[in-house]
Amino acid sequence: MNTHTTFRIYNRISMRKYFLITLSLLLFSTLKAQEVWTLEKCVEYALTNNIQVKQQLLQVKSEQALLQQDKLSMLPSLNGGVSHGYNFGQTVDRYTNQFATSRVQTDNLYLGSSVTLFGGFRKINQVKQRTVDLEATNYDTDKFLDDISLSIATGYLQILYYNELVKTAQNQLKATELQSQRLKKLVDAGAMAEGDYYTLEAQRAAENSLVISAQNNLDIAHLTLVQMLDLPTMEGFVIEYPDLELGLQPALEISAEQIYGFALETQPDIKSAETRVKSSEIGLGMAKGAQSPTLTLEGSLASGFSGANMVVDSITFESSVKPFGDQISDNFNRSVSLNLNVPIFNGWATRTAISRAKINVENQKLNLELTKLQLRKTIQQAYADAKAALNNYESSIMGVNASRESFRYADQKFNVGALNSVDYNNSKKELEKAESDQLRAKYEFIFKSTVLDFYMGKPLSLKRK
Repeated sequence: MNTHTTFRIYNRISMRKYFLITLSLLLFSTLKAQEVWTLEKCVEYALTNNIQVKQQLLQVKSEQALLQQDKLSMLPSLNGGVSHGYNFGQTVDRYTNQFATSRVQTDNLYLGSSVTLFGGFRKINQVKQRTVDLEATNYDTDKFLDDISLSIATGYLQILYYNELVKTAQNQLKATELQSQRLKKLVDAGAMAEGDYYTLEAQRAAENSLVISAQNNLDIAHLTLVQMLDLPTMEGFVIEYPDLELGLQPALEISAEQIYGFALETQPDIKSAETRVKSSEIGLGMAKGAQSPTLTLEGSLASGFSGANMVVDSITFESSVKPFGDQISDNFNRSVSLNLNVPIFNGWATRTAISRAKINVENQKLNLELTKLQLRKTIQQAYADAKAALNNYESSIMGVNASRESFRYADQKFNVGALNSVDYNNSKKELEKAESDQLRAKYEFIFKSTVLDFYMGKPLSLKRK
């Protein structure tokens, strides 16, 4: 075997290895790209990556920063300052109390502190109110996350619904195509009228349009869910299709009022409204606190240097600027003061603020009642819809069975020429409507019962125990 032949064999083996490695990588990436998305995974992904969720969490952080600032504002303030300047022209030097007419350099050092000893408990109430507001913001965030979760569940169930609708439409179309093929043979043999064949072909075309429409709705449902998740593309997005068995769900084994009572204790929008009432009541206390006197304690340290501060040498009798260190020591000043500020009249602003604070308390109480009323209505409606959907589904089972038997009988008569194409199509349409109604009732019940479970504090899941 010569060298050229050996190289060709080696090259061929290398190319084969390269091909196998490339194929393996492609298969791996395909499998990874087509990772199945369960409802739980969709919800978890949305709550972690959704931009609006991230913005809401930033709002919480902002409230935390404000609370921290309010707490620190109760500490004494401490401010310092240093200035360095020159004066040109006649002026009275602040350290010598003498006129200076030439250029004079001045340096000033200052350190001051102030603390409010009593201010009508306004700062304390401000911290309390900010703490309650942060709690309310956290509840608002929980409510926002719940709304996102329910939206994801709705989008997920839409995909499941349209997927089954596509299958049903495809099965109906397949049955019509088989019947059309049989009828064509009978028409060619002269056993059936040609008009019946064209009537059936028209029905086949209509059913084909239904398949296309259902597939379009399925594609749109996929796109909607992908956009809810903020995914960049639909490529590789495959959801799980769980087996959904219907039956009396735990949520329907108790009354709507019992579910409402449980929701009152757990739903974040109720908790948020309750904390807003607390916040408004604290705000009223703050407004009333503005009527109280304010007592503050202040203290300061100060010193300075002046180029006009001259000293005369006792031996040479020559004058010179007093040294910087000596002036700082000589000019050092300390001060402590208690300041009492008593509000007497401020254009009725305090009274107006108190009135508005009282109105806000009443408004927040009404908002709480409104939130409770809306929650009750939502649960009552979901409960009624779930029961109605379950009743419709159970009723549709008999309707579908009857329609299938009727169509089977019509199909047999049509095959032997005992039934015309119009009556055959009518029987088939009744079956299609019955199956469609059953499918709609099924998913209506699944969604409403899932919502009721959610109000009872259960995590969103399509896995029924």
